[in-house]
Amino acid sequence: MIATSLPSPARRRRPFWQRAWERTSIYLPVLMMGLLAMGTYWLVKNTPLFEAPEPQRPLTHDPDYTMSQFAVRSFDPSGKLKSELFGNEARHYPDTDTLEIDQVRMRSFNPQGNLTTATAGRALSNGDASEVQLFGNAVVVRDAPVKGAPATEFRGEFLHAFVNTERLVSNKPVTLTRGADRFTADSLRYDHTERVAELQGRVRGMLAPAGPR
Repeated sequence: MIATSLPSPARRRRPFWQRAWERTSIYLPVLMMGLLAMGTYWLVKNTPLFEAPEPQRPLTHDPDYTMSQFAVRSFDPSGKLKSELFGNEARHYPDTDTLEIDQVRMRSFNPQGNLTTATAGRALSNGDASEVQLFGNAVVVRDAPVKGAPATEFRGEFLHAFVNTERLVSNKPVTLTRGADRFTADSLRYDHTERVAELQGRVRGMLAPAGPR
């Protein structure tokens, strides 16, 4: 006699989706681990990196821009011409915020309208052009405040002009000329506002005789 076992009626009645779920649930932990790994990879790939800021590089004494055959003009708030600056070539140095100019020519007007001109082989100006150092055959000519009076001329290998305060200084030999009068000295301090010229060192002067009145 051969004994056989038949599936119970309850087992035969289980639907297909239930049997598929029982088989799939065996692999569910593996699927969850795979999804977790993929999510972690995506998160790492798309998270922005916050890099440490690079330390600021120290400025070097190398020009950051140059100009050739240029002219720069500035005006006062009313639109009146205040100054003009011409040069063959200029170089700006960011570490000192200075402008070096070759073959410079300058014209500037004070609030009263008196003109001052300057020329030199080379000039060094600060950032706002309130101080200009003139090198090499420097010449500064200041018109007289009184119409018809002679202008005042300064010559030397070095002249340092303070534009806002209308002062001129030099620690090198200078020549001061006003009309027919002429002075030479080893150094100079000139204040145009006070009309005072301080000559130091070996001072020599030549005063022209006054004309008939």
